[in-house]
Amino acid sequence: MESPKKEDCSRLLLLCVTVLCLHVQLAVAGECPADGRMWVPFGDRCYHFVHGEEDRIKSYTFESAKTLCKGFELLTVQSAEENDFVIKYSPEVWKNNVNVWLGMYYDTTSENMKWFGEELINYTNWEASTSPSDLVPIDSCVALHSSTGKWEMVSCLDQVENGVVCEAAQKAEEAKKKPNALLSALVILSVVVIMGVSAVVWFLHQKHNLGSTVFTAFEYHPPFRVPDADQSCLVEAEETDMP
Repeated sequence: MESPKKEDCSRLLLLCVTVLCLHVQLAVAGECPADGRMWVPFGDRCYHFVHGEEDRIKSYTFESAKTLCKGFELLTVQSAEENDFVIKYSPEVWKNNVNVWLGMYYDTTSENMKWFGEELINYTNWEASTSPSDLVPIDSCVALHSSTGKWEMVSCLDQVENGVVCEAAQKAEEAKKKPNALLSALVILSVVVIMGVSAVVWFLHQKHNLGSTVFTAFEYHPPFRVPDADQSCLVEAEETDMP
C-alpha cells in the first residue's frame, strides 16, 4: 500500500496530465467563420440562422435561400440530435413557427434525394403523409417544420419558406495553429504550481523518513575566541607558579 505522501504525489501528477490533455483538446477545437454574422456551434458544425424582418415574416424562394448562404451550405441534418438542435434554437431567432429550407435535392441520375454537399443521407424525419415516393423529379425540395421537426416534400420552384439556416464546418486546422494565448499561459502556470507543490511534498516525505537526522547532522560549534589581555596574563601567571 502506498504511503499518503506517495498518493498525494500520484494525484498531483494525474492532475498535471489532465490539465495538459484539456489544453490540447481545447487547442484543437474548431472555430466558426468570422464573416461578421452570428454563428452557433453544435458538434463539429456551425449554423447561421437568417433573421427575418421584426414586424413581419419574410419568405424566401429556394434560390434566394441558396444565395443567402453563398459560400456555405444550406442546412443539412445528419442525426436526430442535430434535428432537435434546430428545433430548440429556432425560437431564439423567430417568434413564430417557420418552415426551414433543407439543402437537399432530387438527383435524376440516381433517382434519389441527395444533400448538396454530396454527404450520404443517414437520417430522415419525414412526415407521415410525405415520403420520397411522392416527389416530382427536378421540382422537389424539402422543408423542415420548426414546430414538429418533421420534413415535408415541397416544390423548389413554386414554394416559398420563411426560414433559412446556413451551415459550415468548423475550421479545426486553423484552430490548431492559433491556440488560445490565455489558455496556454494558464496551463504553464498550473504546471509550475503543481511542480512546486510536488517539490514541497517530496521534501516533507523525506523529512518524515529520515527523522531529525537531516538537521542534527549539522552541529553547532561556537566560533574560536581569542582570550583578552587580562585572561592571558592569568594563564601565564598560573603556568609560572606551577612547580
